[in-house]
Amino acid sequence: MRFLDENNVSILKVLDFSLRLFVVPLCVASICLTVTNHQDNSIYGKLEFSNFLGLKYMTCISAISSGYALLAVVSTWVKFLATKAWAFFVSDQVVAYLMVTSGAAMAEILYLAYKGDKEVTWSKACTSYGRFCSRLVLAVSLHALALLCFFVLAIISAYRAFSIYEPPYVPAEEVEENRP
Repeated sequence: MRFLDENNVSILKVLDFSLRLFVVPLCVASICLTVTNHQDNSIYGKLEFSNFLGLKYMTCISAISSGYALLAVVSTWVKFLATKAWAFFVSDQVVAYLMVTSGAAMAEILYLAYKGDKEVTWSKACTSYGRFCSRLVLAVSLHALALLCFFVLAIISAYRAFSIYEPPYVPAEEVEENRP
């Protein structure tokens, strides 16, 4: 089944549009949860998002992803820009990979906060900063959902970019020769 047939163009376009639109509130909520996250402990002091470079990186990537998604939503309905399948393909791939890197940075921070690292005498922080950690888990979960959307968008844009071309022609004799 081809998704770009005349009857199905609207289905693929609506799915693309919906996913891009769905990414925006996910990224914005992740940013808000991360930026406003702080907790004060009478023994260890105040902990806030600006203490971690990985959290700053994730908020920047989420902001870039959200802005790109909004721009892409607008451009999918502009006929001139919507025909640039390769631009969407490359952009979606880059944003998806950036989301992966920022999610990995967040996963490392959360792992160290929950498990610690005895070899370098890094203790578990979530026992003292439970609310901070639980909000980070929620922010990372929202970020992961946005990443999943971008993964699907990358597949859709790859399909659009590569479906323009016909598959290579292989003569029937060569196919028969290569069979075991």
